[in-house]
Amino acid sequence: MASVGSEHAPRSYGRESWRMHARLLDSIPGGARVGAAIARVHALFADGSDSSLVRRLAGAAFLIRVISAALTFVSQILLARWMGGFEFGIYIYGWTWILLIGGMVDLGLGSAAQRFIPEYTEHKNFAFLRGFLSGSRWLALLFGTIAGAASAIAVRALTPYIDPATVVPLYVSCAALPLFGVWSAQSGIARSYNWVNLGLSPVYVQRPLVLLGLMGLAYALGLPTDAITVTVVGVFALVSVGLGQVVVLNRRLAGVVEGGPKAYAARIWLTTSVPIFLVEAFYYLLNYSDIIVLKQFRSADDVAIYYAAAKTIALVSFIYYSVAQTIAHKFVEYDVSGDRAGLTDFLKQSVRLTFWPSLAVIVGLLALGHPLLRLFGREFVSGYYLMFIIAIGLLARASVGPAERLLNMLGERRACALVYGSSFAISLVLCIVLIPRLGLAGAAIASSAALVFESASLFVVAKRRLGLHCFIFGAPKA
Repeated sequence: MASVGSEHAPRSYGRESWRMHARLLDSIPGGARVGAAIARVHALFADGSDSSLVRRLAGAAFLIRVISAALTFVSQILLARWMGGFEFGIYIYGWTWILLIGGMVDLGLGSAAQRFIPEYTEHKNFAFLRGFLSGSRWLALLFGTIAGAASAIAVRALTPYIDPATVVPLYVSCAALPLFGVWSAQSGIARSYNWVNLGLSPVYVQRPLVLLGLMGLAYALGLPTDAITVTVVGVFALVSVGLGQVVVLNRRLAGVVEGGPKAYAARIWLTTSVPIFLVEAFYYLLNYSDIIVLKQFRSADDVAIYYAAAKTIALVSFIYYSVAQTIAHKFVEYDVSGDRAGLTDFLKQSVRLTFWPSLAVIVGLLALGHPLLRLFGREFVSGYYLMFIIAIGLLARASVGPAERLLNMLGERRACALVYGSSFAISLVLCIVLIPRLGLAGAAIASSAALVFESASLFVVAKRRLGLHCFIFGAPKA
């Protein structure tokens, strides 16, 4: 019997443990009030409802992303100091291309997993479930390999027209694309079974640790710390943790999915995943277009300053990712079961869980932005004002919560792709128009304006096509 599992301890054990602690508090003077307060907090995360589930899953994902943010932030500071502004800018430019392409090479199969796994489980189509669990990863590996080869050919063809310093890092980065595809597919499978740690920590925690450790060793030994060296180490780190994730995921799946015949429906899988791929493609283009276009008009040093400011304030995005990446399959479960009231309430909780923490983190990052940028180096402080511009767009995105996942999971993938395609077009046009005139501020304005348009459009589509309100304010009462 296939089932959607969890990494959490059995609830019966958790309840008995909580009762024991409650009795202990009651025996202490004033402990009853403390116990009541703790009970309210405990109920938020362990009352057995889907709302508490999303808090636990999103909380786990958020913790992973916070650790990842800290590791990434520290590694970027150290790399910027070890490499110097120019080499750091070259590395950022090349790795940005790989992050852009790597996020799309699975053709949406990772996100589609959160549609098919709950559906196959609910309808007991276990042969197709087993087929998807293996077939989706092989397809992702195939697509990643094709993307890596095509990217290398493109670099070869464009060599006369691009900065010579970026050529070798771009070639090396192409080797990471096959494993990027496998990781995307595996992450979606793991998150569909509520295995948040397995789905996210290999790339978001373990990879930065390996990268930072190896580069620290290279620096200590006096080895070159240029863009080529860092890119080689980055590819090695990704491949090593990706292969480890394959082994662990296979063991986990063996415990929740019984062996048996496999059935494959690649055409149906791709019919569903390709529209999601278009959404994700435009999403990644939207996120990285400012840096890519900026490199065409400004120096590598300017790219490094903009990147430091943008990525510092973008730490708030981890809250959005934490919620969106862990709950998409719950939208499907409500939809398949026909529980409209449950879906509405669950969506409302998701939007709240995204917006209010995001607002608090944005305020904190803006307050600490100057000293945070100073950690990169004295010259990076000049990008502090950019954080305020970009924060407007990030807050707009948080105000509609995981609206994009809602639309993708409930069949509005084409409308969602149109929204993101339009947002990318706006960002690209504004970057081309504003960067030559306003420099780094032009890139920030273009990015923020596109995010505001994206958020408003997602709200309108969800309201008109699904009749669901996904804005933080003005939600109808039950």
